[in-house]
This record gives sequence, structure tokens and C-alpha cells, in this order.
Amino acid sequence: MTTIETQVQYHSTYMTTEEYMTQEEDWDRDLLLDPAWEKQQRKTFTAWCNSHLRKAGTQIENIEEDFRNGLKLMLLLEVISGERLPKPDKGKMRFHKIANVNKALDFICSKGVKLVSIGAEEIVDGNVKMTLGMIWTIILRFAIQDISVEETSAKEGLLLWCQRKTAPYRNVNVQNFHISWKDGLALCALIHRHRPDLIDYSKLRKDDPIGNLNIAFEVAEKFLDIPRMLDAEDIVNTPKPDEKAIMTYVSCFYHAFAGAEQAETAANRICKVLAVNQENEKLMEEYEKLASELLEWIRRTIPWLENRVAEQTMNAMQQKLEDFRDYRRVHKPPKVQEKCQLEINFNTLQTKLRLSNRPAFMPSEGKMVSDIANAWKGLEQVEKGFEEWLLTEIRRLERLDHLAEKFKQKCSLHESWTAGKEELLSQKDYESASLMEIRALMRKHEAFESDLAAHQDRVEQIAAIAQELNELDYFDAATINARCQGICDQWDSLGTLTQKRRESLERVEKLWETIDQLYLEFAKRAAPFNNWMDGAIEDLQDMFIVHSIEEIQSLITAHDQFKATLPEADKERMATIGIQNEIVKIAQTYGIKLSGENPYTVLSAQGIGNKWEAVKQLVPLRDQMLQEEVARQQANERLRRQFAAQANIIGPWIQTKMEEISHVSVDIAGSLEEQMSNLKQYEQNIINYKSNIDKLEGDHQLSQEGLIFDNKHTNYSMEHIRVGWEHLLTTIARTINEVENQILTRDAKGISQEQLNEFRASFNHFDRVRPPFLRDLFFYHCYILSTYITQSPQKRNGMMDPDDFRACLISMGYDLGEVEFARIMTLVDPNNTSVVTFQAFIDFMTRETAETDTAEQVMASFKILASDKMYITVDELRRELPPEQAEYCISRMTKYIGSDAPPGALDYISFSSALYGESDL
Repeated sequence: MTTIETQVQYHSTYMTTEEYMTQEEDWDRDLLLDPAWEKQQRKTFTAWCNSHLRKAGTQIENIEEDFRNGLKLMLLLEVISGERLPKPDKGKMRFHKIANVNKALDFICSKGVKLVSIGAEEIVDGNVKMTLGMIWTIILRFAIQDISVEETSAKEGLLLWCQRKTAPYRNVNVQNFHISWKDGLALCALIHRHRPDLIDYSKLRKDDPIGNLNIAFEVAEKFLDIPRMLDAEDIVNTPKPDEKAIMTYVSCFYHAFAGAEQAETAANRICKVLAVNQENEKLMEEYEKLASELLEWIRRTIPWLENRVAEQTMNAMQQKLEDFRDYRRVHKPPKVQEKCQLEINFNTLQTKLRLSNRPAFMPSEGKMVSDIANAWKGLEQVEKGFEEWLLTEIRRLERLDHLAEKFKQKCSLHESWTAGKEELLSQKDYESASLMEIRALMRKHEAFESDLAAHQDRVEQIAAIAQELNELDYFDAATINARCQGICDQWDSLGTLTQKRRESLERVEKLWETIDQLYLEFAKRAAPFNNWMDGAIEDLQDMFIVHSIEEIQSLITAHDQFKATLPEADKERMATIGIQNEIVKIAQTYGIKLSGENPYTVLSAQGIGNKWEAVKQLVPLRDQMLQEEVARQQANERLRRQFAAQANIIGPWIQTKMEEISHVSVDIAGSLEEQMSNLKQYEQNIINYKSNIDKLEGDHQLSQEGLIFDNKHTNYSMEHIRVGWEHLLTTIARTINEVENQILTRDAKGISQEQLNEFRASFNHFDRVRPPFLRDLFFYHCYILSTYITQSPQKRNGMMDPDDFRACLISMGYDLGEVEFARIMTLVDPNNTSVVTFQAFIDFMTRETAETDTAEQVMASFKILASDKMYITVDELRRELPPEQAEYCISRMTKYIGSDAPPGALDYISFSSALYGESDL
């Protein structure tokens, strides 16, 4: 019998609801309970069980003895759950008791409790520890788990309930379910909290724990219908009372006082309503206060903003503007926040009143939200007018100061720009410059001329501002006029120097144009020649990969063509270097100082000469590399021919053997034994041929080491040969297996060789040629491999599709409808592959033609052995059948269900049906 497993946490720390769905772990079958705890648990659990069993008119005396047969255990579960358990077994034998206890344990598991280490055998054997653990699991599930207090449940919820109820009482501090209850005051406090008429708590003394406990036990038993589950002396004399016993007893008080919570709930509801009302009144008062303060501030601010008396000085007007900005930054933002908060409070108050079914709030006259909004709008209009007036006055006073400052600024900018320009225009740096530098100086000078013209507008603006200041009778007009005259005189001098520098630059530029033209011609001829040499060096140093003699011969031919172009290239080299020599000659003749570099190219005559020498040195090295590669490719060609010679023999040999095996498998001339003999001979020949495959593998490895990846001398690759060889081995093994199965079928079903030959002839007739890939991916793979090897498709593939199978059955006299044919297809093609193999065809035909036993025939045989009874006994089976077959039946037959049968009777009818996969008849 399998032990039903549970898990239970059994310690003093608090657990979650999920943890209470499992048994506590310390119910270890190898450990013993503390004797004091065991005594307390016996008494408490027995009283708890009897408090429920009394409802069914019974009780228990000894907890480990009275639950052994499982009957009272099942009755206890029915009483506390209100549900019906399966009907108990009425027998008194051990297995009846175990079955009843298992039904009870299964019911506990169905309530979400996982049992570990508690099995039916321990309960039946009267194991005290296991029995107490089982009862504790039941108490947890049905008495404690459903306790819920403020989102806590089970043990935590019960502890929180006790703490809340006993909090007002002196000398009571409930922190656990053991020592917190030893003095009895906690139990008395629970009773007094709900029934103050039963106990006078003020007369209790902490130093009289036994008296306190007995008072609580007696009152609970007499007035609360809670049985006495504990002994005061046991609790007081035990250093740490048993937690489970205390929890069990306290949970009874929770359930007894559950109704008293209604009054507390009603009081909480009233407090909640009053709290809402008080909060709403507070919000109303705050709104009235804020509205009054905000309106008063608006009334005080508007007169200040309406004062439009202009100041005489700029500083005074700036101070007014600063006061206004201070108002905007400091004084107004808090009022904006107060106005926003006022609207938020009003909306929040109205929402709370509406949600609590209260009438809407109506502020005092003149303090409505709309009144405040109108007052605020008036404030902003006055504020806008005051700001516009301030800015207009300040602009008027700023005009004169602005013109003077603008004149100074433009003069400073112009003087900063002209600083050093006269010295720059007087330089003669062009006398030692190159053509590119002269042209750069010319471009720079043209840019300066453009810049000079652009600054003409600024000089005119300076003169215009000076004139306006004179017209406005500016107090410092003399200084303005003197500065303006100096700027105009300097501007005339810059124009004269600019024209002189342009003429000098144009004269020197012409001297360099001839040399520059020669530089350009050198660059145009040197660049392509240098690129040609770079390409030649790259080609001569290029690594090459070839796979045939033809490819290396092509490289040699190209190299020879390159060597033929070298004389013409040498002529181009000499012409290019001649241009550079001409430049040097002209510079020496006219005393021109060259910069040393060609402005159009980084190439030099010396660099071209050095690169030409490098080309000439690489040519013989390339010749040597090409000749070495010719020798390597000749060796590779020999390896190709060696591999192809063997592959062209092995490939056709594999296909020939495939065809011969196929012919043997479909040949109906001989007997199955002769076919088996021939196939065995073929298998041996194939095994003996393995050495040729291994030799070919060696040649293939040499080809791979030589990096040979193609072979024009054969259509067979090593992969083709491997797959063909593996397919050949698979085919011969599968064919031998099919013939063996046919022999077994023939011998088992009593079919003659002529019948098998007739079946084979019919199958071969309808085994039509179709591309195998239309049926199955595996056959498609074989089809492709055979095509590689033979270059022609197989004649037969050893299977029929459903249409061919239907035609075959019709030719053999079957009258098939759609339903009947679908039934037959489920027999011959259970995996729904859409093909019918010859073996499946043979199995179907033998099933249709041979006589087989049926479930009804086996039932009839058993009925004879049972003397026409609907059941059979163990003695009858052992008397009528051989020992091995008798024990086989006894171990697999189910018990017979019926009032007319003796104990141990077996059901042979369901057993017979199960043998053939049928339902009970």
C-alpha cells in the first residue's frame, strides 16, 4: 500500500496561509513527542474530536485506538466538512481498515493539504505520533485555516485576534500560543471581552494560574459549549505548554465569539461616517478662510497697480519696474498657488460630499469660485495695463542713452577691426613666396577687399549716428565728432594701401605660372605610372589559390604577358623624370627659390625610381612561385584519378546490390526460407565488401589533406558513397526483418505459401512507380541517393498509397464503402503516413482470413471453469490453470462487485475484455 505523503510545518514561528495548507515537518516518524506535550495533545485532540462526533451521536475514548478502523475518522471528516465521503469498507480485516483510512486521507488531500510521512498503515497500527499529527492536520485545515483578521489568516490571524481582544487587559501580553497562556489571564480576558457577565476580571490574580485556568475552563464548558480540553495542572507544570493544544482550544473561542464581531463592525461603520463628516466640515472651513484672505489681498493690490504717476529720472523708473518684478516673482506666485489650491479643495469637497450622499457645499455670498475668478481676472487686467505703461516710459528715457552707447559700440568694433590692417597691407611677403602661396595671398587679398567693402556700411552708420546726436544736441557732441573724423581719415588710407598691394601680387604671380605648368605636367604623368607600378607590385605579391593545372597555366600566361610590357614602361619612366629635370633647370636659370615639393602631387622622381627597382626584383620571385604551384597541382591530379577509379567501381556495385535485394524481396517463385537464405548470403557479401569502402575513405582523406574539393573524373563524392553504403546496410537488414515477420505471420496464422504468394502478387501488381518524395521525407532521401548512384529511379518502392490499396482490395473481392475503407486504413496505417507497406498488407489479409480468438470466446471459456457463475474464485483458477497462468490471472483480475459472491471473488468478464482492448461487455 502506497504511503500518502504530506508536508506540515510544526514550529512556533508564524506561517502564511499557503504554509498552513501543508502539514508540519516535525511529525517525523523516527522521533518521539515530549511526554507532557503528548499528554496535552491526547486530551485536547480527543475533546475536540468528541465535540464534533457528539453531533453524530458517538465519541472516542482512546484517540490512537478508536481511529484504527477508519470508520470514526471518516465520520469526523463528514461532520466537520459537511460533505459525504466514499462508502467505507465493512470488513474487519487489516486491508479493509487501511482502505477506510486511505479514503479519509485522500479526502484531506483533496482539500489542498499535502501529507508527508503519514500513511494509512501507521494509523491502523495505532501509531500515537502519526495519529496526533493527522488530527492536528485536520484541525489546521477545518478549524484554523479559515480564520481571517485584517488580511491575515490561519495562525497569524488567530494570534492577531487574540492580541486585539486582550490588548486593554492588565497583565496580558499574548505573543505566542504556549507561555503567554500559562497564567490563565489571557483566556479569562477573551471571555470577559465578549461576555463580561460571566467573569469578574478585576478579582483575578496573576499569581493564581491554576485558579484562573479552571475558572476559564469551567465557564467555557458551562456557558459557551466549549468542552474542557486541557488540565490546568498540566499547563502550569509544563515549562512550555504544547502549542498545538493551546491553538486548538483557543480556536474554539474564536468560533464561539464570531457573532460578537457584528457590534464592533457597526461601531466602526459609525466612526467611519463621523470621520468623513468631520473631514468635510474642516474642508468647508478652510475654503471660507482661504477665499476671504485671497479676496482681501486682491482688493489691496489693485489701487497700487492703478497708480500711473511718471518719474523724472531713469533710475526712478527702473526702481518702479523692479518693484513690479518683485510683485510678480515674490508676492503673486503664492497667491496663484492659493487660488489653485482653493479650486482643488472646492472640487475635492464636492466630490467627497457626492460620494458620501451629502448635499453639495454652498459657500458664503461673494465667495463662490466664480466670484474669486472674476476678481482675479480684474486684477490681471489692471496688472497688464500697469506693465505696458512702465515699459513705454522706460523706452522713452532709454532712447538718448541708447544712441550714445550704440555710437561707442560701433566705433569700438570698427577700430578693433582696422587695428593692424595698415601694417599688413604694407608687407612684401610675396617676394619669397611660391606660386601656390602667391595665389593664396591673392585670394586672401580679394577676401580682404570684400571685407573692406562690407565694412563701408558700418562707417556710414557711425557718421549717421553722430549726425543724429548732434541734431539732438547731445551734451558730449565734441567728443563724438572728433572720434568720427578719425575713423573717416583712416578709412581713406586703407583704400589706397589695398590698391597698391593688388598690383604687386599680380606682377609676381605671372613669374610662377611657367614653373607651375611644368609641375602640373609632371603630376599628370607620374600619377598613372605610379599607379601602374603599385598594381604590378600588388599582382606580383598576390597570393593565389588554384585547384587545377588549367588554372595555374592561366596564371603563368598572364605573367608572361606582364613581362612583355616592361620595356614600354621603362620608356614612360624616363620621360616623367625628364620633366622634373626641366623644372630644376628653369629655377637655376632665373634664380627662383623652389619650395622643394610639387604642389600637385606627393610623388617625386626619386620615389618613382625606387619603386621601379622593386618591380624588377619581384618578377623572378613570381616565376619561382608559379613553377612550384604547377608541381603541386600535378600531384593533386594524380589523387583525383586514383579516387575516381575506385568510386566508379563501388558506386555501381552498391546500386546493383540494391536492385538484387529488391528483386529477392518481391520474388514469389521460392519459399520464404529460400528468400531468407538468399538475403543472408547478400548480407555476408556486403559485409565482406567493407574493405573497399575503407580504402576509398583513405584516398578521400588524402584528397582533403591536399585541399581537393572537386573531381571531374567521377560523379560520385565520398558523401554519396557513404550514404549509399549506409542505405544498402539498412535495406538488407530491413528486408531480412520483413521476411522474418512474414515467416512468423505464416506460422502463427496457419497461412500457406500459396496464399502468401498470392498476396505478394496482388501487392506487386498495385505497387506502382511514384516519386517517393510524394509520400515521406525518409523515402525521398533514399530516392535521391539511389538517383545519384544509378542515375535512374527504382522500379518499385515496396508500398502502396491509399488509392492503390483500395484498388487492390476491390480486385480481391472486397465491397468497400467510405466508412469501411476508413476503418481498414486505421488498421494498416495507424500512424497516418498515407502508405501501406507489404507487412501491414500481410497482417491485414491474415487477420481477415485466419481464425482468431475473441473476447467472447475467452469469456465463455472462463464461464466453463467457473461452473456458469458470473465470477470465479482463486481456488478455481489455481485448480484449472497451470500455476504461471493462474497467478497471472489472479494478479490482474479486479474484485467482483456483487452480493452473491464470496469474499475474494474475481471479475473474469472485465479481464477478458481488457485482453482485447475492449470495454466491459
